[in-house]
Amino acid sequence: MAQAKSIQQRELGSRSVVVIPTYNEAENIRRLIPAIMDYAAFDVLVVDDGSPDGTADVVQTCAGAFPGRVHLLNRARKLGLGTAYVAGFSWALQRDYTHIFEMDADFSHHPATLPRLLAASEQADLVLGSRYVRGGRTINWPWHRKLISRGGSIYARRLLGVGFQDLTGGFKCFRRQVLEALDLDAISSTGYAFQIELTYRAWQHGFRIVEVPITFAERTVGTSKMDRAIVGEAVLRVLQLRRQDRQAGQRPAPTRTFLPQPVALPRKRPAK
Repeated sequence: MAQAKSIQQRELGSRSVVVIPTYNEAENIRRLIPAIMDYAAFDVLVVDDGSPDGTADVVQTCAGAFPGRVHLLNRARKLGLGTAYVAGFSWALQRDYTHIFEMDADFSHHPATLPRLLAASEQADLVLGSRYVRGGRTINWPWHRKLISRGGSIYARRLLGVGFQDLTGGFKCFRRQVLEALDLDAISSTGYAFQIELTYRAWQHGFRIVEVPITFAERTVGTSKMDRAIVGEAVLRVLQLRRQDRQAGQRPAPTRTFLPQPVALPRKRPAK
């Protein structure tokens, strides 16, 4: 009860929304939205790219079950992860949300971790859910996915000069002023490249960024959207960012900050 009370106190004066892009995630989103409602007093915005499996219909049903807390941004066709997040962030910025989260729809990111990211935002403008700091881990991920993800973070970190360990992850909490300061329309990357560029742009603006260890689990329903094109885009986009940075002739000092947290997940909020 004390833990739940402290979480509620931290939420006073703030309003949070979780942005979740989807494409053919009907079974996952059917379970994920109620799980988020159990763990945190957050709203949810699903950005669906015209999923043929009826994902949008599932979201509408959840919206009826949780009036005023579940929202749908329905796009006509598959337009990419990066543009889905930009659309979702823009939607949130048009409303009075103080904290804007991003997370996957497939339970790779556990909703029980959301309150920990919110708590960490008391000390930071951008909180990265990190698999690669002390206390972070991955579960049931094939070796080649680990290699691509970990290798991509190391590659981006060294070329761009940033000190963060997990640059390819998609579990984040932004204070609204971060997204207001970024030129979201200028970010055209998708996949890993989008996640790298978003954090890099925030770092360039001098925002306080911390990493919080998370447990990342492989999806059990549906198929991964990651392919060679996404990996190739990340490699090229990092090179482009490095080139632009050199031409500008200015770079912030390298930073490495993380907030150690236990891997154990908090209990659900007790019913009111």
